[in-house]
Amino acid sequence: MATKLQSPGAFLTLLLEKHNLNPFKLSKDIRLSQSAVRLIALGKTRISVPVAFRLAKYFNTNPEYWLTMQMKWDIAEGEKDKDLTKVVRSISQFKKQPAAAKAASSKKTTAKKPAGKKATASKKATASKKTTAKKTAARKPAASKKPAVKKAAVKKPATSRKTTARKKPAASKKTAAKKK
Repeated sequence: MATKLQSPGAFLTLLLEKHNLNPFKLSKDIRLSQSAVRLIALGKTRISVPVAFRLAKYFNTNPEYWLTMQMKWDIAEGEKDKDLTKVVRSISQFKKQPAAAKAASSKKTTAKKPAGKKATASKKATASKKTTAKKTAARKPAASKKPAVKKAAVKKPATSRKTTARKKPAASKKTAAKKK
């Protein structure tokens, strides 16, 4: 005889009654919130992998047992969903192409290559890609120079303003002498 499928929450409730437990005691023992245990028992929350591990350890079962029960329940609920059933019926089934047909179609496409103007057009496209790559490469070093300048500025020893002020007028006298 086929057994009637019950929700994991209903099964958990039966286990609690069988072992004279309440949700509070179970929640305390498996270190899960009391509200989470109650929601599972009411069937409003699914049994997740961490919860399955906790219940398996507590009731001396395995996590697959709890997760399989949850999966079977989800499938049974999905079969009852009329909107989902309509969508699934409208999907066509994948038809695998025979291996001989695949080989023949791939040989045809690789054997024929365009010649003449189309071939030169592909060369031009490749050349334009290379110039775009060069432009992008040229932009990258400019962007990378900015942080290097900042690092160098940080490493310079502090100098007094007087020494830099003395050097500038001397440089300007030299340029003035050259102009004469």
